[in-house]
Amino acid sequence: MVKKFKDEMSFLEHLEELRWVIIKSLFAIVVGGTIAFFFRQFIFDNIILIPRTPEFITNKILCKIGAMINSQGLCINQNPVELQNITMGGQFNMHIRVAIISGFIISFPYIFYQFWNFVAPALKPNERKYARSAIIYSSLLFIIGILFGYFILLPFSIDFLTSYSVSEQIENKINFVSYVTNITSVVLACGIIFELPIVVYFLASVGILTSEIMKKYWKHAIVIILVIAAIITPPDVVSQVLVSLPLFLLYLASILIAKKIEIKRIKEE
Repeated sequence: MVKKFKDEMSFLEHLEELRWVIIKSLFAIVVGGTIAFFFRQFIFDNIILIPRTPEFITNKILCKIGAMINSQGLCINQNPVELQNITMGGQFNMHIRVAIISGFIISFPYIFYQFWNFVAPALKPNERKYARSAIIYSSLLFIIGILFGYFILLPFSIDFLTSYSVSEQIENKINFVSYVTNITSVVLACGIIFELPIVVYFLASVGILTSEIMKKYWKHAIVIILVIAAIITPPDVVSQVLVSLPLFLLYLASILIAKKIEIKRIKEE
């Protein structure tokens, strides 16, 4: 139950409440990860390994578009790269890691609900009533980010990184651990980054961030967006544009959200 803002809690009581939030969140991840652990073959064969093959839906669509406009460059991932495991516990460790990440994705709405309950007392009573909407929107944005990273960004990343060569004398035989690490990092990063409007909503609600500040420093925001895009994508222009454009649109949407909160606060006052 969410405590009312007027209820005074000591610092240790806040820490105790936060501790239980973290414990409940970790428990939810363990439950979700356990479920994912037993669906090993489906997750690896139909989700993780398939983006590197021509059977992946994005690769099929791009190849058809390339055929229509006579551009072979869009026909990517037509020759699946060979994966190899070079460590004794590599496959088992990746199985555990993927299960944990899957558990986080599955339990994300519950985790967000727990942390929202923790910070809700800092909001005004009329702002707390939007908790359910916040949970829905945050989960929706997270899922959209995951799907964007998986279906849009990932195929270009795989094609670029697995085909790039500094010399014809070097053959690309990708380590299975490296492949899975890159895939999970890109997809998870996209899901988290797409939470920008929710972060802005909370900061604007408590008066830390305003729409005027966001408008004033939009040029700085573009630089930060480009840096983030460069970090989570391979060093090719297409992938960086694919990430930068939606992030900039999310930034514009966040300005509108902050402005709406300010207008609502003025009306209430």
